[in-house]
Amino acid sequence: MSFFATMGAIFWSFIGLRRRSDYEKDNTSLNPFYVLAAALLGVAIFIGILLLVVSLVLK
Repeated sequence: MSFFATMGAIFWSFIGLRRRSDYEKDNTSLNPFYVLAAALLGVAIFIGILLLVVSLVLK
């Protein structure tokens, strides 16, 4: 799978919404290095959004 498809799978896993068939397909086709990179990127984006929201609230 491509990196962008992996990002989509990671996005849905962060939210917790994933169809069983998609999960089983991802289980066999995802590249572990892409998963690690996508997860780290997703966490960085999530933390950045949280910091932005907190800074806007505290102003």
